[in-house]
Amino acid sequence: MTVPMRRRRGLTAQAADAAVDQACRQLRLPSVRGLFPDMVITAEKEQLTYQGFLAELLLAECDDRTRRRSIRRVKAAGFPREKWLGDFDFDANPNINPATIHTLASGAWVRAGQPLCLIGDSGTGKSHLLIALGTAAAESGFRVKYTLATKLVNELVEAADEKILAKTIARYGRVDLICIDELGYMELDKRGAELLFQVLTEREEKNSVAIASNESFSKAHLFARTCA
Repeated sequence: MTVPMRRRRGLTAQAADAAVDQACRQLRLPSVRGLFPDMVITAEKEQLTYQGFLAELLLAECDDRTRRRSIRRVKAAGFPREKWLGDFDFDANPNINPATIHTLASGAWVRAGQPLCLIGDSGTGKSHLLIALGTAAAESGFRVKYTLATKLVNELVEAADEKILAKTIARYGRVDLICIDELGYMELDKRGAELLFQVLTEREEKNSVAIASNESFSKAHLFARTCA
């Protein structure tokens, strides 16, 4: 069935603006709706073709939707604070190679499902880099979840006690990258370590995990195998 197109001839400029506004609301095009008045002026000044004018509007809508999706992904990750790679002081941390970090920011390792281990003493910027790289991954389109190691273990223990462990592990399995901060700062009991290990092995070679840990913990079997 072909639905005939409604045509509006002889609309005044005011009526046309009102029609565009209404159509944008109906089609859920907030960026087009907001930019339309200014874009009309720009199009007239730059003598854009009809196709060029339409392309500019639609591309602006696409760009804005991409930006809003990025903001939602970063928010959903649950980072405790904003951290950016541009704010990291590489001069204060000469053992960290800027080129390596910027390569990691591309997200290729997340796409490949590879792990990342950030190991060092307190105050060396591990959490900053973990959050910044996680943010970069979320902005690139990956689903990211940040958590403290102790919080994750407590959640797993509670889930096991409530017989919903499989459901909880599956929920973490749906994200592309888990950022686990402060692993090793507090000693885990055998049960907690086993539950954490279960989450990590479930993601092995499928989805990425990034871990920030103090150096002393790097010798632990769980940590060493996770980052192998």
